[in-house]
Amino acid sequence: MSTRIDYTKVAPEAFRAMFGLERYVRDSGLEPSLLHLIKMRASQINGCAYCLDMHSKDARAAGETEQRLYVLNAWREAPFYTERERAALAWTEALTLIAENHVPDEIYNEVRQHFSEKELADLSLAVVAINGWNRLAISFRSEVGTYQVGEAVAMSKKA
Repeated sequence: MSTRIDYTKVAPEAFRAMFGLERYVRDSGLEPSLLHLIKMRASQINGCAYCLDMHSKDARAAGETEQRLYVLNAWREAPFYTERERAALAWTEALTLIAENHVPDEIYNEVRQHFSEKELADLSLAVVAINGWNRLAISFRSEVGTYQVGEAVAMSKKA
């Protein structure tokens, strides 16, 4: 597939705004490993090959294990995610699939056991951001496989 539109060039102000949100999330204090997992999980749900390629490369470079990345789609059955990560993954799924479930109280109650109000707001913004990036990459057919490790952070600093 070829790229339809390079949205970074035709809407540079919007691109900078999206990276502003990314910078906020990155500097929020949430664990980078947790952010990698939620970006991967939302991208799996949305079927975003570009973002899966990107975030798997960045996660591995940051020390994430192949095992945890490979099994992420079945995290509920796997023993190697912390309770905090499990709560974040359930929250990520609920927000990503919000039209299906409107974020049930039991998921909110579970995530609140592991995240402060500020952390939950930041976690939610991280989910909002990756869902936005997924929609841009999928609809405009970002070229899969071209991403280089660390490129997103470098671009966000320039934006």
